[in-house]
Amino acid sequence: MSTDDRTPAATPAMSKDELDALIREGVPLVGSFGVVIDSLGAGTIRLRLPYKDDFVRPGGTVTGPAMFGLADVALYGAVLSLIGRVELAVTTSMTINFLRRPPPVAIIAEARVLKLGKRLAYGEILIFSEGDPEPVAHATGTYSIPPHDPVTVAVSHYRTDGAS
Repeated sequence: MSTDDRTPAATPAMSKDELDALIREGVPLVGSFGVVIDSLGAGTIRLRLPYKDDFVRPGGTVTGPAMFGLADVALYGAVLSLIGRVELAVTTSMTINFLRRPPPVAIIAEARVLKLGKRLAYGEILIFSEGDPEPVAHATGTYSIPPHDPVTVAVSHYRTDGAS
C-alpha cells in the first residue's frame, strides 16, 4: 500500500468470488439479473449485464431501471473493493444521465471510486452497450459507510488496459 493517498491499493479488499456471492445472495433482485463481474480492482469494477428480453422497453431500447440497477450495484462493488465486506454500506444518492439510446444488447458498467472518506464514498459509473466504445449513460453516486475498520483512500482510472 502506498503512502500517497491518491495511489490505488495493490489488491481489492474482496475477491471477485466473494463479491459475486454477496451480489447474488445479499442483493437478490440484482443477482437475479445475471450480472457478471468482468474485472475487479481496488476502487474499480467492470460489470456486464447480459441481454434479456425483460430489459427492453417499447422502442427497442434497454430500460432505464436496468441501467440504473447496474450502475448502483457497480458502485457498491467498487466501494466494497476498498473497504471489504461492509454489507450495510448503502446508497445515499445517485444521479444518472442517459446520453444516447442503447440497442438491445448486453450493457457494461465501469465504476470507480473518486473519493473515499470515513463515512461517505463518492464515485462515478460509465455505462456502455457491449461492443461500443461510446457511453450510453453516466452516473454518479454517494454511499454511506457505517462504522468499520479503517480504510485507505484511492482514486482510480477507467480503462487502465490502455483502451480509450
